[in-house]
Amino acid sequence: METMSTRSAAVLTGTAGAARMFVAALAFTSAYVGFSAYGAATSDTRAEQITLSSRALPVTAPAAEVAPAKNGEIAVSVVADGGCARSYEARSLLVNPEPGQSMRYGWRLARWSPATKTWRTYLRGHDGFAGAERTAEWRAQISGNPGWYRVELTAGGEAVTSERFQVSC
Repeated sequence: METMSTRSAAVLTGTAGAARMFVAALAFTSAYVGFSAYGAATSDTRAEQITLSSRALPVTAPAAEVAPAKNGEIAVSVVADGGCARSYEARSLLVNPEPGQSMRYGWRLARWSPATKTWRTYLRGHDGFAGAERTAEWRAQISGNPGWYRVELTAGGEAVTSERFQVSC
C-alpha cells in the first residue's frame, strides 16, 4: 500500500507542475496577443496635413515709455490686465551703501482706511540683491477693491513712499 500512496503523490506533484506550466504559457500567450493587437492598433500610418498661417496686425498704439527709475522715488504705472483687474508696477533705483554685501528690501501696497484714517497693508513683497545698485520692480494686482493706495519701499532701514493713486473698480 505504501507504493500506491507514493505513486499518487508523484502523479499529483507532476500534475501540479504541469498545471503551473500551462498557466504560465497561457499568460505569456495572452500577453503576446495583447501586445500584437496594441502594435497593430498604433501602427496606423495615415498622416494629416496641417497648414499653419499667421497674419500681421498693425500696431494701434505705441508702446508705453517707462521712465528711468530714480533713487529715493517710486514710480507707479498701470498695466491693464483686462476688465476691472489692473496690475500696478512700482519701480525704484536702489543704491547699496555696501556693494560687497547683499541688500534686502521690502515692498508694501497700502490702502487708505477711511474708518481708522490710517494706511493699512494690502499686499507685501520682499526681495534682495548683491551689488552696487539695482532697479527694483514690483507688480501688484488690485481687483474689485476701490479706494486710495500707495506703494512703500523699505531698504536699509529707510522707507520711501509713492504718491497716492485711486482705484475706481
